[in-house]
Amino acid sequence: MAFSRIRAITLFFLFSLSAAQFNNDTDTLIRFRSQTDTHASLLANWTSGDACTSAWNGIKCINGRVAFLVLPSLDLRGSIDSLAKLDQLRVLDLHNNRLYGSVLAITNCSNLKHLYLSRNDFSGDIPSEIGSLNRLLRLDISDNNLKGPIPDGFSKLTRLITVRLQKNILSGPVLDLFSALPQLKELNLSNNQLYGQVPEDLQKKFGERSFDGNAGLCGSTPLPVCSSMSPPVPDQSVVPSNPSSLPTKTDDREKGESRKGMSTAAIVGIVVGNAVVLLVITSCVAAYFCRRYTREMREKRRERNFSSEKKVYAGVNGNGESDPDRSKLVFFDRRKQFELEDLLRASAEMLGKGGLGTVYKAELENGSIIAVKRLKDANPCSRKEFEQYMDMIGKLRHPNIVRLRAYYYAKEEKLLVFDYLPNGSLFSLLHGNRGPGRIPLDWTTRISIVLGAARGLAKIHQEFNALKIPHGNVRSSNVLLDKNGVACVSDFGLALLLNPVHATARLGGYRAPEQAKIKKLSPQADVYSFGVLILEVVTGRAPLQYPSSARNTERQDVDVDLPRWVRSVVKEEWTAEVFDPELLRYKNIEEELVAMLHVGLACVVEQVDNRPKMSEVVKMIEDIRVEKSPLGEDDESRPSVSPSLTTTATTATEDA
Repeated sequence: MAFSRIRAITLFFLFSLSAAQFNNDTDTLIRFRSQTDTHASLLANWTSGDACTSAWNGIKCINGRVAFLVLPSLDLRGSIDSLAKLDQLRVLDLHNNRLYGSVLAITNCSNLKHLYLSRNDFSGDIPSEIGSLNRLLRLDISDNNLKGPIPDGFSKLTRLITVRLQKNILSGPVLDLFSALPQLKELNLSNNQLYGQVPEDLQKKFGERSFDGNAGLCGSTPLPVCSSMSPPVPDQSVVPSNPSSLPTKTDDREKGESRKGMSTAAIVGIVVGNAVVLLVITSCVAAYFCRRYTREMREKRRERNFSSEKKVYAGVNGNGESDPDRSKLVFFDRRKQFELEDLLRASAEMLGKGGLGTVYKAELENGSIIAVKRLKDANPCSRKEFEQYMDMIGKLRHPNIVRLRAYYYAKEEKLLVFDYLPNGSLFSLLHGNRGPGRIPLDWTTRISIVLGAARGLAKIHQEFNALKIPHGNVRSSNVLLDKNGVACVSDFGLALLLNPVHATARLGGYRAPEQAKIKKLSPQADVYSFGVLILEVVTGRAPLQYPSSARNTERQDVDVDLPRWVRSVVKEEWTAEVFDPELLRYKNIEEELVAMLHVGLACVVEQVDNRPKMSEVVKMIEDIRVEKSPLGEDDESRPSVSPSLTTTATTATEDA
């Protein structure tokens, strides 16, 4: 009987302990929600009962303990330190949020097998305690702000299959420890600040793409060849110790004899020669200072012009009085933050001026380069409305969308800070410098750019499908190219800040037919605009190449927009006349050109309901030449820059 009582007490104790742990898990999740769920995405479900028995969204339990926490793309913000108590977690997926702080707390979750924290704003070092997660199979902490060296703790994670550390600020050498992980099938360290020699076995196993974007790395081809540091160059100002190289002392008597033996003609020649040399030197010095003075005056004029522009967004009105509605720059991540004063001190160059505002290239004192757009004609809205709208735009992340880094709001001024993309716009690549010496944009690059832009636009439509929020200003000048030649869609949603009448009017040749009557922006109108962009790429003709003012010129097609002109040419079976002459030099692309032409024509049908969705447009383009275009949006590899891009200087966009 005593044994039965002991057994009953033991079972009661175990049950109580399990219940306490369960309640602790629920309390932990409630605390995590209160710290991170600023938009109440979890509030509707995470309110009552127990996390396991009430079937909370994103939660799965095993034996009454939380084992799965899967909450991607919910715009969660804050620290994850509270999750350290979930010691029975097997899977943690919080990718594509805006969580920040250290990842140290996760090392307490020693039962983790899958850890996905990519596309957040985590910072600090990767903790050496990561070695305590010895059951870990897959690790993805890419696209954050993690810095410092790769810790030795990875050597203890012998069960790892996947390691993704790309797009951080990691530094230091690539360690041999990855070679000691027998199960490792995928390793990506690209786009960091790593340096030194890549172990040959790692490069052979995972390929060079796993190490791209690290300027300091070397190894086997195609990586730069490693070489030992060259010996220091001797200081040329120090006299060598070799006695034979010492200067020879001239005897004063020899000098006297030389002077004594000079003729009058020689003396006259020397004087004339010295005068000529002095005159040349004086002319050069005068020319130098003239050029310098001219350059300085030009710079001062430019700085005065930009300073007058900057006075406004410094929070000072035209009377020199402080703007009471002044605020600070609001950032969407923690990388490369700076103050408004830093922006005011930056050297600036105007890239373009258009219907939505003016874009500047600004170089900060620390060497960082950003793009700053000054909005104009934005609807007068309250700070709260503007911040909510910017918050919606800023949370959108995709490899083919230019990311909004920060914004500034004042009553009379609104600034947006974006990544600076150095390869210009699709418009400038297609239409810039069409004269002699132009390097044509090849077909492979064009199809890759179109596919990248289509994927970016499809992501916008997918992300905001319920709200029916469009891009609103699809045009070739809003397709920018990064340093690797990857197409990125810019100016998403900014047209919605304008009056709809003004917004549709500024679309010009990209405007859908229904927008002539119904002044409204829509995803279907985006598709039409993108169809015009495709026709622009295929034909090499700008949509506004034939304005109505040219009615009386000798050309017969001056009053026809681009889609109508293409249809007329195709109808007359003169299809070959449609294509850009620059493309006719390439062999075996006729079928692809015709297929792309039909994709563009499908997008520009006048019946709104008959237009494809952007996701369908992406599929159609992939079917044309998927094997030579950039890989899927989750693939970290990128196409190399086309020869036609490497020589293209950044030019001002048509619609800044």
